[in-house]
Amino acid sequence: MASENSKFAAPHLFNVEGWVTVVTGGGTGIGLMIAQAFANNGARVYITGRRKEVLETAAKTWGKSLLHPRGQIIPIQADCTDKDSIHNLVNEISKNEKHVDVLVNNAGISKGTSSVEKGDESAQALKEQLWNESLSDWEEVYRTNVIGYFFTSAAFVPLLSAAQRQDHTGTVINISSISGITRTTQHHFKYNVSKGATIHLSTLLAQEFRRPGVKVRVNSIAPGIFPSEMTTGDSDETNKSGMEVGPDYGETKGIPAGRPGRGEDMAQLALFLACNEYAYGQTVAVDGGYLLEHP
Repeated sequence: MASENSKFAAPHLFNVEGWVTVVTGGGTGIGLMIAQAFANNGARVYITGRRKEVLETAAKTWGKSLLHPRGQIIPIQADCTDKDSIHNLVNEISKNEKHVDVLVNNAGISKGTSSVEKGDESAQALKEQLWNESLSDWEEVYRTNVIGYFFTSAAFVPLLSAAQRQDHTGTVINISSISGITRTTQHHFKYNVSKGATIHLSTLLAQEFRRPGVKVRVNSIAPGIFPSEMTTGDSDETNKSGMEVGPDYGETKGIPAGRPGRGEDMAQLALFLACNEYAYGQTVAVDGGYLLEHP
C-alpha cells in the first residue's frame, strides 16, 4: 500500500532529476522562470538566446544557488531565426548529451503597436491605421515567433525521440500567448496573429511528432501577463523584471486574479506538461482569468 501511495507524492509526480532541458530565450522573463523550475529540481538546463552576456548573467546569478545538487544552467548563444545557428546549437548540445527530454520554444518578440481604436472612425481612418503597419516588422515577428519554433523543433526531433524509455517520452513545450486566443487586437495585430499561428503550429507538430517512430509529445503554454522584458521594457541586474501592482490592478486590466503571473505559476505548469505523459497536443492558458474578461 505504501508503494502505491508513493506514486502520488509530488517528488514522484514531478521528478525531472537528471533530465536534459533546452530553453530558447532562457536568459530573461518567462524563459528564465522555466529554466529555474527545471534546474532547481535536478535537470541540466541549456538556455539559449542571441545576447551572450544576458545568458552568462542568468547562469552565473541563478545557477550558483540551485536547490538541487544535480541541477545546472548552461548558457549557449544561438539565434532561433537562423538555420545555421540552430544546427550549431544542436551539434553543441550533442557533444554532451545523447538525448533531450524537454525543448521549450520560448524566444519571442513584439514590435510596435497597432493604433486601432473602436469608435466612430471612418473607413479611410481605419485603412490608414492598418496600412501604416511595417511590413518588415510583421515579417520579423513571424520569423521569430513561428518560423523559429518550427525549425528549432525540427532540428531537435532526433534528440527528443532518443529520450524514449519506459513510461517516458521527449516533449516540446511551445510558449504561445493568450494574445493568440483572445478576439481583441490588444493594440498589436502582428504579435497576436503570430501567437495564433504558434498555437496552430503546436497542434500540427503534435500530430506529426506522435508517430510511433518518433513519439515526442507537443503542447503549448499560453501565458497571460507575466513580468518580462516584453511587458516591462527591461530587466534588472539579475535578469528579472518587475511590475508595479496597485490595488485596482485586477479591475483595470480585467484580471480576476488581481495580479500578474508569478514565476511559480509558470514553473508549475511547465513541470506539469513536461511530466504528464498523457498530455498531447494541448494549449493551456495560465492567465489569472484574463480570457474570461477578454474572450
